[in-house]
Amino acid sequence: MNGRVLILNQDLRALTVCSVQKAFVLLYLNKAEMISDVDDDYIRSISTQYPMPSVIKLQSYVNVPYKNVALTRQNLFKRDGGVCQYCGSHRDLTLDHVFPRSRGGTTTWDNLITACKRCNARKGSHTPEEANMPLKYKAFKPSFVMFLRDFSDHKRNDWDHYLGTKRSSKNNHLDS
Repeated sequence: MNGRVLILNQDLRALTVCSVQKAFVLLYLNKAEMISDVDDDYIRSISTQYPMPSVIKLQSYVNVPYKNVALTRQNLFKRDGGVCQYCGSHRDLTLDHVFPRSRGGTTTWDNLITACKRCNARKGSHTPEEANMPLKYKAFKPSFVMFLRDFSDHKRNDWDHYLGTKRSSKNNHLDS
């Protein structure tokens, strides 16, 4: 029973993604209702089978003042498509401060990018402009819905309506 389920608030706004097990418990306890299921896939007990949830809606509204994407190494790699933002390599990846920490740079979404060890060492304590190493794109802080929509490894087509417009390709922000 692996897979992920999109959880919607009562107003149909995306809240989070959870495991199938957690979604089933919410449905079974009548704390949520199923909006969409996975075709031809079921959760089976000894005597019954239940549709595999894909999108569920909570029965009561959850007040979430601000949903933030955690600044973690894995989330930065997801945002950058798992490639060095200088040369495009997929190997020996690390994080690089665009404006170096040694010169007062901060550890924020807007100042961190994915870089291979070779490019990171070559850039050193310079800015990309000083090192003549242009970035593939400018670092940015993704919104929570953007992160679910564009960077989720478990995204399903029936989530599109709740997460915004359809994507033409994964990590299409890298094409601009």
